[in-house]
Amino acid sequence: MTPSVPHDTQQRDTDRVYWRPICQTDPARSPEALPLAGGWCWFDRVERIRRAPVDHPDPYEDLPDIVPIEQVPTDVLDRLTAARGPVGGLDLRLPRIMGILNLTPDSFSDGGQFDRPEAALAQARHLAADSDMLDLGGESTRPGAAEVAQAEEIARTAPVIRALRADGIATPISIDTRKATVAAAALDAGADLVNDVSGFDFDPAMADLVAARAAPVCIMHAQGLPETMQHDPRYGDVLLDVYDALETRLQRAEAAGIDRRRILLDPGIGFGKTQAHNLALLRRIGLFHGLGCGLLLGVSRKRFIGRLGAGAEADLPADARDPGSVALALAAWGQGVQVMRVHDAASHAQALRLWRAVCDPRGAVD
Repeated sequence: MTPSVPHDTQQRDTDRVYWRPICQTDPARSPEALPLAGGWCWFDRVERIRRAPVDHPDPYEDLPDIVPIEQVPTDVLDRLTAARGPVGGLDLRLPRIMGILNLTPDSFSDGGQFDRPEAALAQARHLAADSDMLDLGGESTRPGAAEVAQAEEIARTAPVIRALRADGIATPISIDTRKATVAAAALDAGADLVNDVSGFDFDPAMADLVAARAAPVCIMHAQGLPETMQHDPRYGDVLLDVYDALETRLQRAEAAGIDRRRILLDPGIGFGKTQAHNLALLRRIGLFHGLGCGLLLGVSRKRFIGRLGAGAEADLPADARDPGSVALALAAWGQGVQVMRVHDAASHAQALRLWRAVCDPRGAVD
């Protein structure tokens, strides 16, 4: 198995136009507004984005180019408005929570806490109370993490999935892996979705497996491998480079026989990206609705939250970053992101209930 490492600094095509919906949840919805992805947001304006010339250092320093929806091509509007899902048992017409269960000794946030079977099952039951899906992983992909042998990764994950199903936990389960053999074992044990952080770049067999099993999948963007991905990552324009890279991965998935309706996309916050890259993606995360798939976002407890949230201090430890994680989740839900991958499902679920009561007319009565 030889990982391929894509280089996502794209040539600057200044002629291509990208369309980002200006996402709204305000109760004063304009009559001409359109629904975003069949969900809770709406839009009546779009930001028209082009790549800046090579000699332009900041493509967003000028005033944004905002246009009414009448100026947006019909095929773009079709992708922006079409309902997403369900995917892997998730109804994407509502915001969803994916609870993280790391079955590893070395994950950045909770490594070693749940790598014993009894601890893993107890945490899974705890997460299931507030999660719409559980995401189980047996290999850390934190910056600097080393690859785990396939047999070890299977031994960490498949028995836990099997035990959860035997225990009667019906919550959909995602297997967080880059390897086809691990994904196959997890699907056999009762998993519902494959979450590949390499976006099919690590294991060439993964796309064929997902297609053969007709399994839902999350395709994430990462620049480089965990061992080295944070060594000076560079982009021409991170927002558009990641969009183009995900578009290429999506086309590759469809060529392998995977139905777009079974695909979630994740821009990969923190995977080969600096703090500035992460913030640029989060500010305009709605752009990725233009790819026509449901969106998944994982920002929970990541290092830049500790740095920005510390104020005058140098940093916050991982287990003190939940308030910042919730803040970013609410901002993402406000831009129509359907699934948030989180460590503390209970705090996110409480925040989401309150957010929906205020921002989603359906939220107060569900």
